[in-house]
Amino acid sequence: MSTFVNRAGARQASTAPTSMAPLWASTSQEETQAFGKGNFGPITEGHRPAPFMRRSALITQPALSVVNDHVSDYPTPSNLTYMWGFGSLAGICLGIQIASGIFLAMHYTPHVDLAFSSVEHIMRDVEGGWFLRYLHANGAGMFFIVVYIHVLRGLYYGSYTSPRELVWVLGVVLLLLMILTAFIGYVLPWGQMSLWGATVITSLASVIPVVGNDVVVWLWGGFSVDNATLNRFFSLHYLLPFVIAGLSILHIAALHQYGSNNPVGVPSHTDKHPLYPLFYVKDLVAWLIFAIIFSCFVHYAPNYLGHADNYIPANPLSTPAHIVPEFYVLPFYAVLRSIPDKLLGVVAMIATFVCLGLMPWLHTASVRSNAFRPLAAMAYWSFVATALLLGWIGAMPVESPYLEIGQILTFYFFFYFLVLTPVLGRLENLLLRWKIQE
Repeated sequence: MSTFVNRAGARQASTAPTSMAPLWASTSQEETQAFGKGNFGPITEGHRPAPFMRRSALITQPALSVVNDHVSDYPTPSNLTYMWGFGSLAGICLGIQIASGIFLAMHYTPHVDLAFSSVEHIMRDVEGGWFLRYLHANGAGMFFIVVYIHVLRGLYYGSYTSPRELVWVLGVVLLLLMILTAFIGYVLPWGQMSLWGATVITSLASVIPVVGNDVVVWLWGGFSVDNATLNRFFSLHYLLPFVIAGLSILHIAALHQYGSNNPVGVPSHTDKHPLYPLFYVKDLVAWLIFAIIFSCFVHYAPNYLGHADNYIPANPLSTPAHIVPEFYVLPFYAVLRSIPDKLLGVVAMIATFVCLGLMPWLHTASVRSNAFRPLAAMAYWSFVATALLLGWIGAMPVESPYLEIGQILTFYFFFYFLVLTPVLGRLENLLLRWKIQE
């Protein structure tokens, strides 16, 4: 007990302790409510939370708890392999594309007379412009490679089966949007391949009954691919990546509703770890390997994935000898060319995405993962080989024998989805029942 002199000069006892306690030791009613029922136990005179423990309560707030639950503490099956790291890698690629695209848009001019020159201006005059341009151009190819591996992993391990149908369908929609965004982005440099690629692909809309030609004119903004086309393509190319980012968040939310699949393909509710730090460190290995490969392309082979004709300014009076799209759409382009009828070719190309999206319902096997289905695994690898060969055919001229090979591969592509997948599933179910009855 201490004393002090009041204003009247009289001595008065003070209730303050002789030694002041540290400020953090005082506890308000709000703090007691926040920590009394938390992970730190009830607050008593002899036990008070340390400052860093109280600060950690920030992650329990509504805004941050969502991020913490889905990014840090998300329960993840312990047996995930490196193949499950391509999802996060795809997110990194999307971030690279958006960031580099924003800076490129600051110097790009969407006009048919200036677009090609503005790209050269970025390459030659803008500080670091060559790096931004090559990062964006090669980043698109890397993005597709990562996503295709991500899709093939899902196909092999049956990640599309119940209850993850929505995750798979959203993924197919994302792939479609990626291809659309990449196509209109390929038009922006306004080289020879840009102009004639836009002319060929947009002309496919003419197969729509009754209104086909009107749709083509609407896409062009006139009666040919010209300045109006370039302007609207630039606007869409700037907008669509943000739509992809929004759908990616929905894709992740749908995945986390039921949890990730695993290589075994069975529920793993009792054997899970938080996403951080184990799987962050595991994914970091894949990120570093990807960064090394990506850097080699950007710095040492920046034009390897592109086409030389796109370094020639667009000329509507000179058609290239062979119009070839970017490598990541070559399999779909091969399917389109393999069917002589234009309408049926467009229908077949669209059907490739429909078949991919219907996989959750075409899968009839009781076992989810192909790791335990030898017949399905052989069919799967034959499908992968078919897709790669279709990519090779798409880059070849439309002549014999490439045309006939493309038609055979296209037939097997659809045969795998519509016949092999459901039939093998039913056959395996029959064999399993027969084995169990023995």
